[in-house]
Amino acid sequence: MNFPNILTLARLGMVPVLVLLWYLPFPGHRWACAGLFALAALTDFFDGYLARKNGLETPFGAFLDPVADKVMVAVALGLLIEHWDKALMTLPAVVIICREVLVSALREWMAEMGARGVVKVSWVGKLKTAMQMIAIGWLLAFPSDQGILAQVGLGILVVAAILTLHSLVQYLRAAWPFLMGTNSP
Repeated sequence: MNFPNILTLARLGMVPVLVLLWYLPFPGHRWACAGLFALAALTDFFDGYLARKNGLETPFGAFLDPVADKVMVAVALGLLIEHWDKALMTLPAVVIICREVLVSALREWMAEMGARGVVKVSWVGKLKTAMQMIAIGWLLAFPSDQGILAQVGLGILVVAAILTLHSLVQYLRAAWPFLMGTNSP
């Protein structure tokens, strides 16, 4: 167990705290949720950075890091879907969640074929992640009744969903020969 893995486990541990903060009726609970989500996003950046920089990459970290990311994002989006109760929130959130599951499954399958490198994270994937984190943090802080501030967050989420679809297409194109059985590692 190394420090980057501890950061990843901490991010996973933040998920139930996020849910608890969301439902506790104290002044500023939305800001507390946004702050916790921002902290989780920072741990996502630093665990990978520290692992690569210090040669601390482990199979456990490689497995758990994307799981922690997807759990945090999916739970936060679930809270926002419930709060907004509108198709304009639900549609981009579902696009993001479905893409995360599909790409995770695709990466796992490609790894079993010995071709995991074919579906490496691209710059579009990194931009997509940044936009998701900004949008979700923003929306946690500014609920649907906050007018233009909430609409800005929703706009960022829609942009994140578009980038999400774009990155999914990139991953599927890269993996297509393997999916069709016309290429092998």
